[in-house]
Amino acid sequence: MVIVHLVEPAEYGGRERVVQMLGQGLHGLGHEVHVIAVGSDAKGIEPFCSPLADAGVRTHAVVVPPRAYARERAAVADLCRRLRPDVVHTHGYRPDVLHGSGLQRRGLPVVTTVHGFTGGGWKNRFYEWLQVRAFRRYDAVVVVSRPLVDRMARAGVARARIHAIPNAWRPGAPPLERAAARAALAIPRDHFVVGWVGRLSREKGADVLVRALPHLRDVPLSVSVLGTGAEQVGLQARASRLGLDQRIRWHGAVPDAGRIFPAFDAFVLSSRTEGTPVVLLEAMAAGVPVVTTQVGGVPDVVSPAEAVLVRSDDPDGLAAGIRAVYDDPMAARRRASAAAARLLRDFSVAPWLDRYETVYGHVRQVVPTAA
Repeated sequence: MVIVHLVEPAEYGGRERVVQMLGQGLHGLGHEVHVIAVGSDAKGIEPFCSPLADAGVRTHAVVVPPRAYARERAAVADLCRRLRPDVVHTHGYRPDVLHGSGLQRRGLPVVTTVHGFTGGGWKNRFYEWLQVRAFRRYDAVVVVSRPLVDRMARAGVARARIHAIPNAWRPGAPPLERAAARAALAIPRDHFVVGWVGRLSREKGADVLVRALPHLRDVPLSVSVLGTGAEQVGLQARASRLGLDQRIRWHGAVPDAGRIFPAFDAFVLSSRTEGTPVVLLEAMAAGVPVVTTQVGGVPDVVSPAEAVLVRSDDPDGLAAGIRAVYDDPMAARRRASAAAARLLRDFSVAPWLDRYETVYGHVRQVVPTAA
């Protein structure tokens, strides 16, 4: 098949890694794969496209000024006319709302993957409402967790067009040894280090971790935060008010962060909402003890036998989970070992790609591609 993926890439994130895995994996299976990356900054698009191009996937950057939506739609439509795809696969709000319906009107089968919702203020909720309305017309809606199946159905998407396909994990460059990982982050070898990796925005819950730390003043730990985002300045100010400046290191965006996970004695996922978080899969692959909120698809990835599960938005509970790893490292290592085994058993790439191929083949039969 000729498959086009359409995405507005962020600097680093789970959605971007999923699109890269799909592009590279489907190309490896013999499909002609194109990835169209839209945005207003070519410098932001290049790091996302480079690994795809290196793997033989054809990439196309559509760079337009901010809010030049008509120009962007015309450019994407022109690309699709020339590429003649059997299926177009959109990822994220901008491609879903701006492009999906228009491409359908041109006779192209359109699939989307719902990677999750961030919630937040009224403006963001309005954008998500527009996005979900667009899904009602899509030929297939893939969701990455079971809770999203019901949410899509309640929003009016026909259940026959909803496909639950949790994210997969693909081995990349091998993780660094513990000493090398700590050296890369410039953190002491002998500290008990809690790692947090992600976008610094409200739904990711970094503030919950900051609020948990005063409950752990008797534990000799430090925290390494990898990531950037809109809440970084506010989080740093809150940490300073709580007297935590000496306990938290803010490393910023770290490329290939999955290789750094062996630096951590515990990995914390404190999100308020998630789909199937790729960062959790990376922590499992590295064999790091996990403390995570039981939100979205997380309970389908790890059970209490594989991680410490806590309630969302509960600093006391999160602190207790971190303390459990510190107080009983042998039990933490057993959970981490069980998580690594489950990752290999349940989240490998080959069956994941098969399921996407099945979805594409179905919509291709139902909606014959325009000439």
